[in-house]
Amino acid sequence: MSIGPVQMIVLGFSHPNFHGEVIAELEKLRKSDTVRVIDALAVYKDARGDLEVEHLSNLSTEEAVELGSKIGALVGLGIDGEAGMEAGAAEGAETAATTGLHAFTDADAWDIIAEIPDDSAAALLLIEHHWAVPLRDAIARAGGYRIGDGFISPLDLVEIGLATAQEAKELHDLETAAAR
Repeated sequence: MSIGPVQMIVLGFSHPNFHGEVIAELEKLRKSDTVRVIDALAVYKDARGDLEVEHLSNLSTEEAVELGSKIGALVGLGIDGEAGMEAGAAEGAETAATTGLHAFTDADAWDIIAEIPDDSAAALLLIEHHWAVPLRDAIARAGGYRIGDGFISPLDLVEIGLATAQEAKELHDLETAAAR
């Protein structure tokens, strides 16, 4: 398993009304081998500020073990060289097999969670862009590297001719309706 570029996305939901649509779309992307959810943290904050937290992932056990092994190896390599890499790989694989792969620990998420308004929700998604593996590898073979990345606002698409002003406004309104 080659690991593709990994991205963290934080989404907010005002007065959430979940019907499983987001999970269904992530599953479609997984089945088409487009993206994999390495870890996701869904957080709901009720009107009193009390939290409900749930971890989600769509990695198979085999994928979680392999990815856990690679992450553990990298951590171990940084701590204790080659010996640490071997120990880290074994520990990462064992942990992933036993408890799954949880990149988001409660301590990692609290800074973002504290900013969630009462009676709303947030989702922290750590996704792997599996579709990008061949492209990333071709870029590396050509001596290239990533300098930056980011999502482009629909309003910015007008300037480069990819959307009309009306289309951009509709997309922008769709993306920001819940925040208003």
